[in-house]
Amino acid sequence: MNEPRLYDSRPAAIGTLIRSGAVYVILAVLSAGFLLPLAWMLSVSLQDVRGVFAQPFAWIPAQPRWENYSDVATLIPLGRYFLNTVIVTGLVLVGTLLSCSLVAYGFSRIRFRGRTVLFALCLATMMLPGQVTMIPLYILFSRLGWVDTLWPLIVPSFFGSPFYIFLLRQFFLTIPREYDEAARLDGAGRFRIYWSIILPLARPALITVALFTFIGTWNDFFTPLIYINSPEHATLTLGLNMLKSQIVGTGMTQWHLLMAAACMVMVPNILLFTLGQKYLVKGIAMGGLR
Repeated sequence: MNEPRLYDSRPAAIGTLIRSGAVYVILAVLSAGFLLPLAWMLSVSLQDVRGVFAQPFAWIPAQPRWENYSDVATLIPLGRYFLNTVIVTGLVLVGTLLSCSLVAYGFSRIRFRGRTVLFALCLATMMLPGQVTMIPLYILFSRLGWVDTLWPLIVPSFFGSPFYIFLLRQFFLTIPREYDEAARLDGAGRFRIYWSIILPLARPALITVALFTFIGTWNDFFTPLIYINSPEHATLTLGLNMLKSQIVGTGMTQWHLLMAAACMVMVPNILLFTLGQKYLVKGIAMGGLR
């Protein structure tokens, strides 16, 4: 009597290993393509004027010029620009998280007449390009006397963002309503439920909104360019533009100083994204469940 043949899983395992290896090779090549400009920027920031255009280009300088970073601080008031950017970014984070989470809580947990219509109108505002509201906003802030101050960069964040409201609302809908009912039986009001139950459970979505807001505000150049006129109110992005004007005015673009300044401006973005990337993926995934 013939014995049953056992299934040999080795070919399938080898095929899976080959496919996985091919995927990792492709991802490595794509990652190298994305990292190449960053590597060039870091390398140029440590070069001198001649090393930037040397042929062949030395990716690792023989004598790194770390003093390029200190030279930038002597050309522009980098500390003042950094402080202005931190103030604007911090207040925009507070305004965005507070306003968007409150509105999203109302749309997701409170039943009232016209809720669907109001939410549709909120989403419809996403179709308006920023160029449509640019002039009316400038006229409004000009009449308020806020031009050449930091207020036009901060105040709009306290009125919410449709995309972040939508993202938080979708995440709030995944939180069981039994938590609200249990808290209400214990005597908690709506704001207590929002503050003590919903927000802690929605931490991945809130961190996602915070990351997007931080990166967008920290790197924003167009809005400060419109409203800021004096150097004492300038942000880092405007400071980089002023540094470029000063360097170009000398007759030769000193790319090593520009790249050193760009590296310093980029560091907070990289650190924050590295620390919060796991929450970013979870927040976006959970926000799209409903």
